[in-house]
Amino acid sequence: MNEPTTTLQSPAREVPVFSISRVWTLAISTLTQLVRMKTFYFLFAFAVLLLAVGNFNFASSPAQALSTVKKVSFGAMDLFAWLFAIVATALLIPRDIEDRTLYTILSKPVRRIEYLLGKLCGVLIVIGISLSVMFVVCAGMIQWKELGYIADEIGDTTPEQLTEDTRQAILLIQKNGFHPELAIAALASFMKAAVVASVTILLSTFASSSLFTIIVSVLVFLVGHAHTMATNFWLAETDNSIVTQTLLKLFKIIIPNFQIFSFSEGIVQGAAVAPSAIWQMGGLTGAYLVVFMLLSLLTFVDKEF
Repeated sequence: MNEPTTTLQSPAREVPVFSISRVWTLAISTLTQLVRMKTFYFLFAFAVLLLAVGNFNFASSPAQALSTVKKVSFGAMDLFAWLFAIVATALLIPRDIEDRTLYTILSKPVRRIEYLLGKLCGVLIVIGISLSVMFVVCAGMIQWKELGYIADEIGDTTPEQLTEDTRQAILLIQKNGFHPELAIAALASFMKAAVVASVTILLSTFASSSLFTIIVSVLVFLVGHAHTMATNFWLAETDNSIVTQTLLKLFKIIIPNFQIFSFSEGIVQGAAVAPSAIWQMGGLTGAYLVVFMLLSLLTFVDKEF
């Protein structure tokens, strides 16, 4: 009589609480999704703007022309970065819900924090690529204009025949030309966009529509640029009580202080870079990302999908 055979089944593989690989997979999927949405088209607008500014003679001197090109170029980079961070991030979660992609993702062993981080990382990858491309184009334009202006100043004269006025003019052109420190201004735009994207993700976890998320995110961005003025006005108009101090601390946490990134304007204008400002910018950016992602998780975990 044959004895019944028993088959040993291997124990089920435990799903890790958190997985970097799952976050990375979601980030790449978000990158692909944003590319299919043709989000890189704004780079063409930036290139057209840069060419228009670079070829339009509106300054009285080469140094002023270079300074104007830098201000307009880096101002456009900053504008495109934070505006893209708001619009692109506001569309991601509602589109996943509409396409029922979110239901498929969360039915698998994917934590909700992994989903949120994957979406944020995907947006930041696109912003990083876009800012890198814009910075390279901007640097090339500035260096091309700088070399052209220097060649015009030198003309057919030899270095030994240059007058003192010509040497001073060349030094002024080089001072307003391209410097490696300008990369820090691009980094400030990236960090600002990262904070804006994290705020937008928080809003999109409970907002009823993408339009509402975009409008509120823009309002938060504008209020964050008047952070110090708003808090000083509040203190001047109210009593300096414990309740007021507590409300101000909550205001500083909920509304990011985007003024910490404004030192990049001085870098574009040729000011020296303070290492303490860079460390402060990086530290506060990391703190804001942690706070807003945790708030997003608290809101998103109660959603039933």
